[in-house]
Amino acid sequence: MDGNGRWAEGRGRDRGAGHSSGINPVRMVIEESVRHGIDALTLFAFSSENWSRPASEVAGLMDLFCESLDAELPSLQSNGVRLRFIGELSVLAAPLRARIAVASAATADNRRLQLQVALSYGGRQDILTAARALAARCERGELRSAAAQEADFASGLALAGLPDPDLFIRTGGEQRVSNFLLWNLAYAELYFTETLWPDFSAADFEIALQHYAGRQRRFGKTGAQVAL
Repeated sequence: MDGNGRWAEGRGRDRGAGHSSGINPVRMVIEESVRHGIDALTLFAFSSENWSRPASEVAGLMDLFCESLDAELPSLQSNGVRLRFIGELSVLAAPLRARIAVASAATADNRRLQLQVALSYGGRQDILTAARALAARCERGELRSAAAQEADFASGLALAGLPDPDLFIRTGGEQRVSNFLLWNLAYAELYFTETLWPDFSAADFEIALQHYAGRQRRFGKTGAQVAL
């Protein structure tokens, strides 16, 4: 969800205004995902590298996360959304961790959409955590390293238990994945748009979905094989 800061700066406002304006498209994408019958949605809200941003901007974002959790929980419940957070949550301030725990518990039985919010998340750290978990299983004698399969490794990732993403969408014009779900995105279709996140609309989301629908997903096979 890229482009909040640039959106605000282009209007002569502080970057925090852009982050606040980015809440509406978050709500829209969740509601549209429910409407389209999408099973899982993961939003990259704050990366492990974003801690290096100015302290005032980071503090404003953390306050915004707290406020948004309080404000959006009723809507998540009414839409049947199960909410959970992935990332290094232990580094977050206690008030935010408390709200995360409450929202996660309150929506745990919802099944219409599984919503993951990546907060203080990094794809490389995710892979390292999974590697350590696999190594620990081998050390305990639960698994021989030579017998380890991809599924054994993937069980230690943040998205364990969910299917790999089919579609990756990045707003704001940059064309890179920026340390997001590096293992899971191996076969995702990539969609980049110049639209800054606060301007991302339901129509923009529909265009991204149509782009995905027009792709032939071959997974190493030929086009002729897939067409059979």
